[in-house]
Parts: sequence; C-alpha cells; structure tokens
Amino acid sequence: MGEMPGKKFVFEVEKAKEATGGRPSVGPVYRSMFAKDGFPQPDDGMETCWDVFRIAVEKFPGRRMLGRREIVNGKAGKYEWLTYKEVYDRVVKVGLSIRSCGVEQGGRCGIYGVNCPEWIMSMEACNAHGIYCVPLYDTLGAGAVEFIICHAEVSIVFVEDKKIPEVLKTFPNTTNFLKTIVSFGKVTPEQREETEKFGLALYSWDEFLLLGDTKQFDLPLSRKSDICTIMYTSGTTGDPKGVLISNESIITLIAGVKRLLKSVNFELNQDDVFLSYLPLAHIFDRVIEELFISTGASIGFWRGDVKLLIEDLGEVKPTIFCAVPRVLDRIYSGLTEKISSGGLLKHTLFNIAYAYKQHNMRKGSKHVEAAPIFDKVVFNKVKQGLGGKVRLILSGAAPLATHVEAFLRVVACAYVLQGYGLTETCAGTFVSLPDEVSMLGTVGPPVPNVDVCLESVPEMGYDANSSTSRGEVCVRGKTLFSGYYKREDLTKEVMVDGWFHTGDIGEWQPDGIMKIIDRKKNIFKLSQGEYVAVENLENIYGSVPEVDSIWIYGNSFESFLVAVANPNQQALERWAQENGHTGDVTELCENPKAKEFILGELAKTGKAKQLKGFEFVKAIHLEPVPFDMERDLLTPTYKKKRPQLLKYYQSVIDGLYKNTK
Repeated sequence: MGEMPGKKFVFEVEKAKEATGGRPSVGPVYRSMFAKDGFPQPDDGMETCWDVFRIAVEKFPGRRMLGRREIVNGKAGKYEWLTYKEVYDRVVKVGLSIRSCGVEQGGRCGIYGVNCPEWIMSMEACNAHGIYCVPLYDTLGAGAVEFIICHAEVSIVFVEDKKIPEVLKTFPNTTNFLKTIVSFGKVTPEQREETEKFGLALYSWDEFLLLGDTKQFDLPLSRKSDICTIMYTSGTTGDPKGVLISNESIITLIAGVKRLLKSVNFELNQDDVFLSYLPLAHIFDRVIEELFISTGASIGFWRGDVKLLIEDLGEVKPTIFCAVPRVLDRIYSGLTEKISSGGLLKHTLFNIAYAYKQHNMRKGSKHVEAAPIFDKVVFNKVKQGLGGKVRLILSGAAPLATHVEAFLRVVACAYVLQGYGLTETCAGTFVSLPDEVSMLGTVGPPVPNVDVCLESVPEMGYDANSSTSRGEVCVRGKTLFSGYYKREDLTKEVMVDGWFHTGDIGEWQPDGIMKIIDRKKNIFKLSQGEYVAVENLENIYGSVPEVDSIWIYGNSFESFLVAVANPNQQALERWAQENGHTGDVTELCENPKAKEFILGELAKTGKAKQLKGFEFVKAIHLEPVPFDMERDLLTPTYKKKRPQLLKYYQSVIDGLYKNTK
C-alpha cells in the first residue's frame, strides 16, 4: 500500500480490478489519509447506541441535553433545558411503559412527528430495550404511513398531537399490527373513542409515563450487530425501502467523524449547541444528534415552522448548523436581495469586502485570517443572523450549488462543508475539510472508516481507470446497512462482494477528493441516439442565478430537451422593471419574453460550460410555485420525484414539444 502521486487526501489500498474479459472495470480502492494507521475504533464500552447515551449520562449528568422554547401567553420565550440525567430518568420511564404494553426486544416502535425532546426520549427507550425504532417522516401522508406500519409490523407508535388524525386514517388496515398509540402531548375524547372502536389503546404522554411505574424489566443483552433502526428511504419512485441499520453502523460512523474532526483540529465539546430541525426520520440528522450526545453537547429543538426558523436560531445560538441545500439556497437568496437593495454605498462596500476576503482565501488564508476587519464591519450581520456563534455549517442530503457554497464560505464567518452519504451508508461517506479552497463544489475525501472505489459505467461513457477517473461510487465498510427489510432481491442488486453500489457517478479529483457529477439511473436517450445525463445538466443549469430550481425532460421520441423552472422572483421582477413589463410573478411567468430571457441565461451558461448542442434546453415553462412535497414533486430531502413531475406537468410538456417543432 502506498500513496499515489498527487493524491493528497487519500491513499491507495488495492489496485484496479479487471472484469471478465480482461478490461479494467473497477478503479483503485482508496482510503482517507486520516486512516493511514487503520480505521478508528469506537470508545471503550461502546457497543450499541444505548451505550452512546448511557456513557454520556455517566460523564455529563448535569449538562444541558435537550431544550425547547417555553411558550408564555402564546409567545415563544427562552429555551428550557433538561439535563442528561433528567432525560435519562424519563427514558427509563418510557422504556418500562413500552415493555408493559407487551413490546419485547426485536419489536417495532414507530415515531411520527416533528423533532422534539419526546422524539429523542422515545428513540433512546427503543435503544435501551433492543426495540427497532421505525421513524416516519412528519411530511408523510396517510398512504406512506400505512405502508410503513404494515411493512415493518409496527405495534406501538409515538405521534405528534397534530399527526394523530393521519394515523387514524390508516384504520382498519394497520390495526392488524398496531396496538398502542402514544401522543407526544394530549388526546381528545373523539380520538380516544375512535381508537377504542378498533381495540387499540391511546395514551397522552403524561398518561403513558405512568404505565410502567409499578413494573420492572431488565434491559436485554444487545450486540453490535443487532438492528437499531429500520429507516425508510423517501424514494423517488415506488414504495419506500426499509433500510436496516445496526448499532455497529452508527457507532462506527461516530468514531470515524471524531477522528476526522480531531485530525483537522476541530473537535466537538460539551459547550457545542445544535439546532434540531432537519427530520430525525432522516439518517443525516439522526447520526449528527448521536454524535452530539456522545460529546455531552446540547440539542435545542425548533418550533416546527420554517417561517420561525431564523428566530429559533437567534434564540438557541447554535455552534454547528446543519442544513440541506434548500435551506441554504433560501439564506443565499435572502442575503443577496438585502445586499442589492441596500443602497449604493453599502452595496459597494460589500463587494469590496467580498472580493478582498475571497482573494485572500484563494491564496491560502484561513477564513478567520482572510479579512478580520471586514468580518467585524461587513459580515458580522450574516453571522448574527445565524445566532452569532456558528463555527461550522454542514450541508448534506443533496448537492449544494457551487455559487451558494462559495458565497457562504466568504460571508458566514464559519467553515462551510459539504458532505455526501446515503441512508444505506449511515449518512457520512465523504465530507469536505475546513479551509481547503480546492474542495469547493466537491464532497471532499472519504471519511476515515470506509473504503471507496469507482466502477466503470460504459453505457454512460464513464471509465474508472481513465485519466479523469469517473464511474459509479462504491463503498465498503462497517457503516454499511444490513440490507433492505423483507427485500433480499433489492439488497443483492446493490450489495456485490461487500461493496455497496450507490447509483451516483463520481469523479476523483487529482488530490483525492470526490465530485459527484451524475446519477446512474437518470439517463435517457433522445430520438437521434444521443444519451443525456439529466442530473449533471440540472446541476449546471441550476447555477444560473435567475433560476431557483429546474427540472429537465427528454425522451427517445423527441430530439431536444425541454424544462420546467422555478424562476428567481427578484431576478424576474428586476428584468420586468428594466424592460418595461408589468404584472405579478404569475403573469410574468406567462410572458413569452420572460421565457426568452430565462432561456437566454440558460444558453449563456450552456455555452460557457461547453455543452453539446443536444444538451441545450429548447423550450421552457416558468412555474411560479416552487416544486414542493405537498404536490408529491419532491422527497422530504428535496430530491426531485421525476415520474411524479412528469405526471403533474404532462400537459405542459406536451405543449412545449408541440409548439417548438
């Protein structure tokens, strides 16, 4: 094993492998330089997720653990905190109450609702008693909830108050499995009557905590290999898949992330604060919160309303801010709009400060040293907008636009990192490193507890062993999932000889960092026989400032591409004002000249990126309403649901093709 020339952040573990027939199909296997002396091991005594919490309680009993804002006369006040020991005492009660309902080790417990302290307490009670935690996205409707309860055979479910009606809609189909419902708050007499009609028990949170008061149950013996959670992927097509995640996957990931942070002199500590608002039903937030618990840090919960998120940020003052690109895009749009409307003097000062700091960062200065005076005078307002104490912003779940990442690296006065992972890899697989300008627009090197290689995809023209080294990203290591629940066929499709095939196309950069450039399945052929990698094109066109989001469509019966785009409202209104057009945003979206304007901006970017002729969008529909989950056009992690988008916009697509020929 030796470090390959030019590979600064990884080293080669295994040589490229040849397929049958003698042609190299799998590139070299690489590992993080931070694992040069072997993969990091979990802390002593840490075998399960219950150990993560139990050990934290022993070390930090009086430290703040979980907090939420107190509501006084309908107004949100300060955060009220429970200590690690106080949370532990409640978790013990929850666990005894679950067991008194007849749920044993290996049983299934659903959790359905927005993030809150009760969510974590229910999860930890499951960890304590070896019960599979089955999270349900709080954005899911009754159909998906019914599928998951039946598929996972959930017998008890913890539910946010306002989600109880959604669970009741699944009756009677779920009542073969579901026996107990516990509200995070109160229940109404009507809800109680409805559940009793089907022979189920319904408890308020306070009632439930008393159930096990007189009972005593020993904690079962749990092992690393035991399943900790069945996490259902939000899936862009078909039914959700139940991803089996073991204790070992999570504790291995925690060990790897701690090694990574230590290696770049950025360790978490008891004083760190995290704002919990990304869905706990998604692996990204789940493992981040496990990491925070393992270090004795504090977790404050939002109020569940995106319009109040900035206010919650200002009150809890997080030190680490995790986000999906959709959230960071909104922050970027809000900041750029404020800057452009701030008057000539402020606008000019900002541009000077931005250019100066960015120049110094590109020359190698660390972000804290690049422009300290401008940080205080110009960029401090941005920092205060995120609470004033954020030292790291981590983006995950989907690709972050390069121009947004570049902007935030300069103005946020914090490290801005982009990560990559899937539910099947227990989230973290790659993450960029602080103050490394070369990692802009990439997901960085592998975390130090996995091996990674690329596999050639000839039908898409990707060769893992060419000078550019492109192919499907494959991952090996103990963070991997244990299979899809009740779907061995699907497990065999993606797990080959210990390697998980992600379906994402990556490109190794010369210094050993990864750039995700495409999706293996999102490829189609146009009528003239040209293959189009649509995700790559959407990433390119998505960088156009005049466009907030774009969905590109083509098929083998047509010779060109069309698109539906959400235009940036401020950019559209500015164009209208400058060109003498009137109307609200909906009317402007119907204006043929506006469509020409957006198509022109897309074409400029296409030319700059040297796209081929067939990769240019020839016709566009401007959609004033952003793609959303309510219309089933996006997953909870904001990935596009392509079949649903086509179904929703079929008549629009037909019209675009008909009128453009």
